[in-house]
Amino acid sequence: MKKILVFSIFFLFSFGVSAQYSGALPGYKIVTGNNWVKAKNYYLLTLLEQDKQVQSLLKADAQLSKLSQEKYNALQAAIKNCKDGLCLPAALKFTDADIELVSSLLAALYKPGNALDKLVKTQLIPSGCYILYKDETPANLLIKAWQQDAAAVNFAIGVYGEGRKPNYPAIDSISFDVHKKNYLILMYDCATEVADVTRSTSLFFAIPLHSALTYLEINERNNAGDFEPMAATENKLAVTKIKTINWAGYPYSHILVPGAGPDNLITPLSGEGMLRCRTAARAYFTGKAPFVVVSGGAVHPYKTRNNEAIEMRKYMIKTLHVPAYAVIIDPHARHTTTNIRNDVRIVFRYSMPFAQPGLIVTDKYQNDFIENMEKRCLNELKYIPYKLGKRLSETELEFYPVITSLQIDADEPMDP
Repeated sequence: MKKILVFSIFFLFSFGVSAQYSGALPGYKIVTGNNWVKAKNYYLLTLLEQDKQVQSLLKADAQLSKLSQEKYNALQAAIKNCKDGLCLPAALKFTDADIELVSSLLAALYKPGNALDKLVKTQLIPSGCYILYKDETPANLLIKAWQQDAAAVNFAIGVYGEGRKPNYPAIDSISFDVHKKNYLILMYDCATEVADVTRSTSLFFAIPLHSALTYLEINERNNAGDFEPMAATENKLAVTKIKTINWAGYPYSHILVPGAGPDNLITPLSGEGMLRCRTAARAYFTGKAPFVVVSGGAVHPYKTRNNEAIEMRKYMIKTLHVPAYAVIIDPHARHTTTNIRNDVRIVFRYSMPFAQPGLIVTDKYQNDFIENMEKRCLNELKYIPYKLGKRLSETELEFYPVITSLQIDADEPMDP
């Protein structure tokens, strides 16, 4: 009887947590397969690669095996026949017919209790990575996740193989001139690399997936994997400290400081970044929150090596004397929208109190912008990652985290 009672309490607790966060579970560990760029961008495909039972199911399907062979044949034909650089990456993408076929085959393969069902219920849903599809049936969620990953793979190939326009060309464009004659040599070498890497696999998605990853790497666009796993490295002190905090003693769970990139490749931290840090440090030392999250990637100017969050953290600790355990980095955000989105992810993944508000500390003009940023969030993210609270001053703005922030962004491969 005691065992039944304990199980019932556990079940009710788990159900309550799951319902509260639309199925996403605090403490869920992302399966990386030792490749953070792949896992962050294409999480379903990463899981399919890692799950042996699912692999057996996929490889046993005749039509998926045929598709895999067709992709391999297309790769070999491109290597042999392409006479310009743009021909090769174009041949390695998923076609609309590929995506439609795989969608129908996954729908047919999905059965309650089988390996795909378990993958959805024990990985996809708890991860929150496809939380925008939370109202779909498990089978449809799987199909939506596949379609999203396929589109994300094609986007990366399009921008960093074919030279298509990214969302923000000034900072995210391809590193090469695709019209130069030697671009064909580079693309030929990429294609042969993909052929070598995927030679021993029969997974239907292997060639497009590894093409996307190869193009990101040669463009020096593996930013999504920078400093990972942060919880065990750069943010380890804070993650340990979080477990000891009396959250009731603070009005805010944390202070968020969005970065401000310099306008040259020499200056590591802009003057605006310094001033935002100073304002945030004062808020920290007056006891408004136990942690400061500094947010910003290697963004401005184009191809900079300086990372906003890393430089702000140094400044916070060395110059402003904020304790190292109190400063958390988000070194990936490239826009104000994702400063907040990534911050929400940190709050959730690090088990900070999700119902407690955070405090954005920045300059007046950025807070003015944030107060009117909903339309941009909907256009770029398809959701609003926060709910605004009070504007306390020109530099301080309350906000509440929103769980849809866990959703992967399919067209921002450096910070998905």
